[in-house]
Amino acid sequence: MDDNKDKKEEEEVREEQPVESASEKEENIGNENVESEKATEEAPEVAAEEETTEEQQEPDPLDVALAEIENWKDKYLRSVAEFDNYRKRTIKEKAELILNGSEKAVVAILPVLDDMERALANADKTADADALKEGMDLIHKKFLKILEGLGVKPIDTTDQDFNVDYHDAIALVPGMGDDKKGKVIDCTETGYMLNDKVIRHAKVAVGQ
Repeated sequence: MDDNKDKKEEEEVREEQPVESASEKEENIGNENVESEKATEEAPEVAAEEETTEEQQEPDPLDVALAEIENWKDKYLRSVAEFDNYRKRTIKEKAELILNGSEKAVVAILPVLDDMERALANADKTADADALKEGMDLIHKKFLKILEGLGVKPIDTTDQDFNVDYHDAIALVPGMGDDKKGKVIDCTETGYMLNDKVIRHAKVAVGQ
């Protein structure tokens, strides 16, 4: 009895559920196909939009080249300006060197000038010639030492062979013997060198 009652209730539930007609089935299938086609059509559009976005993100080669040109132009103009400033500064320094190049030498010999002025001021106060001579000798040695510090040194002529690079012959002395021939006999004016350059030739008499 119970089994029959359960079967009856199941049949009633089935009868109450709506039955889908064949036309409704076809309509649903058609709708599914349309949606599938729409999805298929939209897929390339989405892909195209993604490609366009990627293309927009990549920099334009022309813009990159123009930016690089501007960068090099800026560097070039800066270099030109720096070189022009360097050239002007160099010209100014050379002009100052020409005008004041002797400053170091002048400052170095000023103490000698002071000693000479003191010696002249005291010359009238003493009649001792030996004291005056000794004072002048000290000043002379001091002056030579200062010149040596500046790179100036006298040209040695004692028992030297005559050399046109260092000597200027102002007289020929005959009868001095074969051992004195072509040698410096006397120096009438001392020559000087600045480092390795002759700045004044020594004036000498040469044995003939």
